[in-house]
Amino acid sequence: MSAQPEAKASKFRRQPVARHGVLSSPNPLVQVLTILGAMLVVVVISVGAIGAFYVWDAARALGDNGVSIGDDGQLPPHIGEIEGGVNMLVVGTDSCEGQDLKLFPRCAEDDGGERNDVTMLVHISDEPRRVTVVSFPRDMIVPIPGCTDEESATTYSAMSAQMINTSYSYGGLPCTVATVEELTGVDIQFAAAIRWTGVINMSDAIGGVDVCLSSDIKDSHTGLDLKAGQRTLVGAEALQFLRIRHGIGDGSDLGRISNQQQFMSSLVRKLQSGEVLSNYPVLLNLANTAVRQVNERQLILSESLANPQRMVQIAMAVADVPYEDIVFVQYPTVYAPGGGRVLPVTSAADVLFTALEENKPIRLTGNVSGGNGVEVVGEAEEEPSSTASPDPSPDASGTPTETPDAESTPDPTETGDAVDLPSEITGQSANQVTCTVAEQ
Repeated sequence: MSAQPEAKASKFRRQPVARHGVLSSPNPLVQVLTILGAMLVVVVISVGAIGAFYVWDAARALGDNGVSIGDDGQLPPHIGEIEGGVNMLVVGTDSCEGQDLKLFPRCAEDDGGERNDVTMLVHISDEPRRVTVVSFPRDMIVPIPGCTDEESATTYSAMSAQMINTSYSYGGLPCTVATVEELTGVDIQFAAAIRWTGVINMSDAIGGVDVCLSSDIKDSHTGLDLKAGQRTLVGAEALQFLRIRHGIGDGSDLGRISNQQQFMSSLVRKLQSGEVLSNYPVLLNLANTAVRQVNERQLILSESLANPQRMVQIAMAVADVPYEDIVFVQYPTVYAPGGGRVLPVTSAADVLFTALEENKPIRLTGNVSGGNGVEVVGEAEEEPSSTASPDPSPDASGTPTETPDAESTPDPTETGDAVDLPSEITGQSANQVTCTVAEQ
């Protein structure tokens, strides 16, 4: 391909665990579910953390199946002692390995390839904690660095312009990590990938996710046929909703991304509700299901993430992040000449990644969807905290330290510290309720 992306974004290099300090946080499992859970049921890693914590012996399989992405730092000495920004890549692949041929008949003639059709970068900021999830369109043309496929021992030369979703086929999870690092300048410490059956089983285990449809949706490509209104999606239906692009918005991958963001925002709200957090049979079922997905290679973790203690440490670092500070955005793009493919707009992306590097809050100014896939219909009411506030803990001198009063702390987005993102960056926060729009 001759199309060339713009210059790469400015470097954003953080150490995975650079400094240590005791953090006062509620139950770590709550945070695994509420913060990591959203994108990880699309590429479901968070419930792997729950499984690791509850079923410690069984979770040894996590480490046995971990893959190296070249950034496997030492664990801090105690749970809860993680500080600084955290960057994690989560991908959903189209592998036919282990899939049900009745659900995926095309797998009967599978060529054995595997692509990262869903690619998301999860950034958890340093104090104050915020979560930003950046989705990368599968058809975006980017450079792919030289990669080695460890299973076949095949080495691929660097390529200047390929679709980002081919990176997995050139070297698995490590190659996709390297590709996103080169594009964004972000140092990625953790990564995970999930296959179709893994998504189906995890959505079943959580009891489904509520979605909103502005009108009837029917798609012959996925077999999805849904009536307008509120729907609770489970199993294969949830997977097909995440895969659908024909029949919604403008029929593009950009519309599909916003559809996935609606699903993730709804999932965040469900996980913070009593339906999950106070339902221990559901939690234990999630645990067992997640470990089983690892054993069956439907869930792949980096070595840096395949450790229960690490997962809990990451989760505890993001205690009580409110809905409005959990933001889902699409990497900005423009259509390439001839249409069909998109090119990265790195000038706009630089604004986003610079704000994250400087730990500044971000404010969306663009549309909620790049492909007219969803529309905003309301705002979600914040759930009461599901965990009690920790007691003040003594500092080194033995004097109790008071927890800051949230009501007396000014909101950075209201005091002018927030960075207005360019309008090319579309997306939504978890407090926005959106509905899928049928293709016009």
